[in-house]
Amino acid sequence: MKLTGAEIVIKALEYEGVEVVFGYPGGAVIPLYDKLYDSSLRHVLVRHEQGAAHAADGYARATGKTGVVFATSGPGATNLVTGIATAYMDSVPLVAFTGQVVLSSIGRDSFQEADITGITLPIVKHSYLVRDVDQLAATIRAAFHLAGTGRRGPVLIDLPKDVTLAQAEFSYPPQVSFRGYRPSGDCNTSQIYKAAKAIGMSRKPVIYAGGGVVASEAAEELRELAETARIPVTTTLMGKGVFPEEHPLSLGMLGMHGTVYANYAISHCDLIIACGARFDDRVTGRLDTFAPQAKIIHIDIDPAEIGKNVRVHYPLNGDVKTILRELIPRIELPQTEEWIEQIARWKKEHPLSYRQEGEVIKPQYVIEKICELVGEEAIVTTEVGQNQMWAAQYYRVTRPRRFITSGGLGTMGYGLPAAVGAQIGCPDALVINISGDGSFQMNLQELATIVQCRLPVKIAILNNGYLGMVRQWQELFHNKRYSQTELIPVPDFVKLAEAYGIAGFRARRPEDVVPVLERGLAHPGPVLMDFVVDREENVYPMVPPGESITKMVGG
Repeated sequence: MKLTGAEIVIKALEYEGVEVVFGYPGGAVIPLYDKLYDSSLRHVLVRHEQGAAHAADGYARATGKTGVVFATSGPGATNLVTGIATAYMDSVPLVAFTGQVVLSSIGRDSFQEADITGITLPIVKHSYLVRDVDQLAATIRAAFHLAGTGRRGPVLIDLPKDVTLAQAEFSYPPQVSFRGYRPSGDCNTSQIYKAAKAIGMSRKPVIYAGGGVVASEAAEELRELAETARIPVTTTLMGKGVFPEEHPLSLGMLGMHGTVYANYAISHCDLIIACGARFDDRVTGRLDTFAPQAKIIHIDIDPAEIGKNVRVHYPLNGDVKTILRELIPRIELPQTEEWIEQIARWKKEHPLSYRQEGEVIKPQYVIEKICELVGEEAIVTTEVGQNQMWAAQYYRVTRPRRFITSGGLGTMGYGLPAAVGAQIGCPDALVINISGDGSFQMNLQELATIVQCRLPVKIAILNNGYLGMVRQWQELFHNKRYSQTELIPVPDFVKLAEAYGIAGFRARRPEDVVPVLERGLAHPGPVLMDFVVDREENVYPMVPPGESITKMVGG
């Protein structure tokens, strides 16, 4: 059966089980959109290509499936770059299709031409420029395989317009393989025995869990390890939800804005069991003072991560779930009761705290009330900055894929389009985007997408009129010289919501917070809730940049 390149793309997506595509049309991809018109695929029309990439990313994180995005050539493709980089840093499976000028025009500075495969080279697992329609089906099969296996990530397929119009015999490969590509890792049994023995001999172990636990669906095994061996668990921002944060063994998040007791525990432990985490600088602080007494077991699907930032004593390269299943039966139980008692004392002496008093709303209070009212089934997306860190500290998560945020790249403007994707992927879930007023203004055009798609997304803006986190650093480290961080005037967000046909509510006083939340959450459609909060509230505790994680301000 002969099909055009555009028809091959649609057919291949159907073979891959794709149900929804996020995108924005343009001249170079008109043939693709023409064939999409008659297909069974759902297309979500965003208002900016960056929003499309973040929405596909949010869809992937919420569902565990691979997100798919379409964009046209030139500016359409380059507008995807931030979203692709965001997915790459957080290991999110994504396949991006970009249009390209016709083959004969490539390299001639043609209208809306951009070398998108070159531009994205450092931020994709792989990229393809398809020059021959006969290779298109195999390329798409390979792209989905790469995106969804091993350390997951984005793959880009650039499609010259004439390739989408050319015809080829359609045959979809049942499987693909690449020489030297071992997506499951190469951990051997002797390494697992050594790690199990180290756990049994430890007295002060800590499990340090990251987003790799989410990707490998290993939350159940992680919990079994923690409860069986009585080992406390701290998570990265990307790992929130892999271990219930109400659990007595939970330490919450560690690092720059982590809990005091998590940072103390990691600094005084004798063994770290790192599961799908990469020891990034926001976690370790000063590397030469990080966990000075600890041996390190590092389980990771990506061998390049093992030993990259810290010295690893027991490298276990492979899928977290698979390795934990082999490791747990071999562990001799360590004696950890004294250690757990010590941690309990640290928890009692150094809890997360703030004071809600006076006439001004504290942002932490809003987060706590959201957490109390929405329950553990809700999916929370966040923007980036103070709102993100308060959400990480005060919104307790009990399940994976329920806290969606840009961790590695820290992309402002991520949360709203990610909420679109999460709501599309989980239509029955309550999806709430926690935002700052600065981040919200970066991609607020996606309010139109929410309305067009009839998505009941709830938006909570912590409105302080500042780029809050930058202002906090200027306050603490630059003598309150607030250079270009005040965002006055702040738009009337309630009127803005109403302009898009979305219900809007505002809280200015602490006693307004719960009624506004109750009214907003009960509303059947999309809602924007504007919380006018303390303008100069800071996120504490905080490890100053470049310091040891035991040197916390406000802890």
